[in-house]
Amino acid sequence: MAFELPDLPYAHDALAAKGMSAETMEFHHDLHHNAYVTNGNAAIAGTEWDGKSLEEIIVGTYDANSVAQNGIFNNISQLWNHNQFWEMMGPGDNAMPTELEKALVENFGSVADFKTAFSAAGAGQFGSGWAWLVKNADGSLAVTKTENGVNPLCFGQTALLGCDVWEHSYYIDFRNKRPVYLTNFLDNLVNWENVASRM
Repeated sequence: MAFELPDLPYAHDALAAKGMSAETMEFHHDLHHNAYVTNGNAAIAGTEWDGKSLEEIIVGTYDANSVAQNGIFNNISQLWNHNQFWEMMGPGDNAMPTELEKALVENFGSVADFKTAFSAAGAGQFGSGWAWLVKNADGSLAVTKTENGVNPLCFGQTALLGCDVWEHSYYIDFRNKRPVYLTNFLDNLVNWENVASRM
């Protein structure tokens, strides 16, 4: 069965007051995300990956020894990344659950220190990629960054929070100010209840 573009979990303009405009959502979800769906389906058609889950394809096609990943991985991984990305944001008040706050303090010293590390990872990712809050196999939390469409599944980690730092994610609203976009993402856009549910 072919993969489909999921609907946004909120209206296109639901995050506008928080710094992500309807125009960004129209380009990012309706065009960029949809392209990964279309190209990913075309890439796996007739291959051994046809009928497999997104997660199986990502883990099975990732090449740790290659700088440039193959077309199947690139599109399917970006499809998965964006499926998570929309769920990780929300228009609500986005208060942080106590258990998540406690975990961040235990692993980073404070919530503020976590945000500093996360923002630094995203701002420091050269070119396109993602910043992540991940849970390692031993239960510890860490901030990571990945190039292009690579994600925590490739390293046996659980993605708790991811921020897209490809230019199409922020250029309409923030132009070239990626650090400002990252700060706004953490302070205004993240659905912390969703992040906590992934632990």
